[in-house]
Amino acid sequence: MEQHKRILIIEDDADIAEMLGLHLREERYDIVHCARGDEGLRRLEQEAWDALILDLMLPGIDGLEICRRVRAMPHYTPIIIISARSSETHRIVGLELGADDYLAKPFSVLELVARVKALLRRVDALGGGGQGQGGASLRLGRLLIDPLARAASLAGNPLELTPREFDLLHFFARHPGKVFSRMGLLDAVWGYNHEGYEHTVNTHINRLRAKIEADPAQPACIVTVWGQGYKFLPPGEAS
Repeated sequence: MEQHKRILIIEDDADIAEMLGLHLREERYDIVHCARGDEGLRRLEQEAWDALILDLMLPGIDGLEICRRVRAMPHYTPIIIISARSSETHRIVGLELGADDYLAKPFSVLELVARVKALLRRVDALGGGGQGQGGASLRLGRLLIDPLARAASLAGNPLELTPREFDLLHFFARHPGKVFSRMGLLDAVWGYNHEGYEHTVNTHINRLRAKIEADPAQPACIVTVWGQGYKFLPPGEAS
């Protein structure tokens, strides 16, 4: 019998939690809801989950602290933050602390469900399912990527990457020299390609360049191909 994915929702708004649970159960996910941050963190520490949907403003303990503690746990749990804090600062902080995605309230429930499905497909693929890309480490020039450990290093120095930055770098490294449009990257790395989200790609590429380029202002690894998109040249091979 197929085992359904288990998703924990930590959200203090009962109406939002009920609406999310209803739509996600229709997709055959097993849903558990916690209204308090401390209760949700306790469940995260005691049980394994396939994904976490996390509000930021919570009683007991806030969502950012939960995100920080989950990323310190030995097992990897995909995280989607949903929050009324829609500023770019809060979005960046959430992603820096390890969230995989961030939706500002009010949001489309159908879009959130689509993102959950895309995130779980991507995690399964990176874990060795679907496309068979998950297990093998990649070494390209001075860059080493271990997809199972979700770790990367450059010239022997560990890279501090958010989950999405890691996925973007891993995708580039699997396709060196190939040009991808922003919409193509959204589809391949984020799992959706809705128009208007191209700025998300730009933001992540700029942040990734700051971590792997010798001179982020003149990138030699993640190169802009004007009018087309981006391509990746492994460190040590870039011209």
